Amino acid sequence: MRLFVGLGNPGSKYEGNRHNIGFMVVDEIARRHGFSPWRRRFQGETSEGVLGGERVVLLKPATYMNESGRAVQEAAKFFKLGESEVVVFHDEIELPPTKMRVKVGGGIAGHNGLRSISAHLGNEYRRVRLGVGHPGVKEIVHIHVLNDFAKSERPWVAALCETVAEHAELLVSGKDSQFQNKVHLAMDAKGFATENNGGKD
Repeated sequence: MRLFVGLGNPGSKYEGNRHNIGFMVVDEIARRHGFSPWRRRFQGETSEGVLGGERVVLLKPATYMNESGRAVQEAAKFFKLGESEVVVFHDEIELPPTKMRVKVGGGIAGHNGLRSISAHLGNEYRRVRLGVGHPGVKEIVHIHVLNDFAKSERPWVAALCETVAEHAELLVSGKDSQFQNKVHLAMDAKGFATENNGGKD
């Protein structure tokens, strides 16, 4: 069994924010693979289904980003899951738009959602880092991630969410490198080159 956690902030105000791309990905996984309807549990919302022959629970914490770890810890404890069975999807400013990387453990790079999860669960969970780009100035990072994706960015955001969802079963079986390669090849095939996405309206 696996717990797939999408990070974001609850409520329509934040729905289109760059910070909410984790929510967008797990929503697409649920839609594409016919998971159960979302329901309130573990200080968040969950949806359940099967990927690659294994049970997967999707979780969207409703605790706001800074307290995401509370919901993740509650769900992991209920299902008796260790850190290695938890996969977290989150926005990553250190990666260019359209890019994605998978890693286990490591630093949190100032991401408050990861900080909270590491504090409540431990640090050796898997992270699917979804590039949203850096605004170029450290002082406006907070504004950057809490702003909606620009209209011109939405096609690649939709394509990335769809591609990650399409190949998500590889994460279940621990084939992280294969998953990463397939996502990048698919994004290239769809014509989403990083240099063409400046995030301008």
